[in-house]
Amino acid sequence: MTGLGGKALVASRVDDPHADLTRTKEKAGPPKKPGGSVFPGQRNGSLALGRRLFQTGFFNLFRAAALINGLALFIIVAFLLLNGWRAINWTFLSQAPMDSMTKGGIFPCIVGTFFLSFGAMLVAFPWGVASAIYLHEYARPGTTLRMIRLGINNLAGVPSIVFGLFGLAFFVIRCNFKVSLLSGALTLGAIILPVIIGTAEEALRAVPSTYREASLALGATKWQTIYRVVLPAAFPGMLTGCILGVSRAAGETAAIMFTAAVFFTRQLPSSLFDPVMALPYHIYVLATAGTQIELTRPLQYGTALVLIALVFGMNLIAIFYRARLQRRF
Repeated sequence: MTGLGGKALVASRVDDPHADLTRTKEKAGPPKKPGGSVFPGQRNGSLALGRRLFQTGFFNLFRAAALINGLALFIIVAFLLLNGWRAINWTFLSQAPMDSMTKGGIFPCIVGTFFLSFGAMLVAFPWGVASAIYLHEYARPGTTLRMIRLGINNLAGVPSIVFGLFGLAFFVIRCNFKVSLLSGALTLGAIILPVIIGTAEEALRAVPSTYREASLALGATKWQTIYRVVLPAAFPGMLTGCILGVSRAAGETAAIMFTAAVFFTRQLPSSLFDPVMALPYHIYVLATAGTQIELTRPLQYGTALVLIALVFGMNLIAIFYRARLQRRF
């Protein structure tokens, strides 16, 4: 059977006069239309190659942008480390400024910055989350809702000095809170409120609608669904706004120089109505208003380094807590 099959195969090859012609056409490549134009399949291959090159170019552009941002951060931190590490010691971190701020430490500034940032989050986070719940879960789509969101977006772009003047006119003078920790925390809370609202609303939007439908199908009310189902699922995303808000509140200078911060005080705040020292305002004072600016140059770099470390530490705590919640839900 094998011998007969082999002979039949050979005979078929000999009897087929078009076999060599077919193999020649396969080697010659894709056929062309009259006039030299290629068929649609070849044109599609060229388009796919162009798309891949276009996509690779944009991916490389994005990688370059990320690299530039990371490099800029590295350069700033390295510059502060090289110029400020000599000022970092236990005295610098645990004592108040002395000798026209050319000696001593920044402990009151660290405490004041922490209290201002924490107070701003206590003010802005509940109000921001509540506003986001109303806008996403209860408000009816329409002109009013669009106007509210437009106002929130515009509020996020208002310069901090405008918030500082508002805090001075309303909290310090009108409400008679004077220059105090409370006035500064309320002003900073107003600054970071649009960020909290935006991130909280995006976190609510990311919760699948099937969660709400399943809860309502089981007989839960709308508020029970939001409180027991939607909020726990969206809370890790809301903490992203908390991280961004802390970073901005801790670094604000113009908003607190009229409402909370003072040039110098040895005492730590004992109530909400006491003024405080703050790291960003202290850097501003050392760099512009001191009597011996050159002598305080290492202290300026050291204070900036401590401010970055403080913001990084507070953000790190929030990031770890967010990761823990994400694993749970």
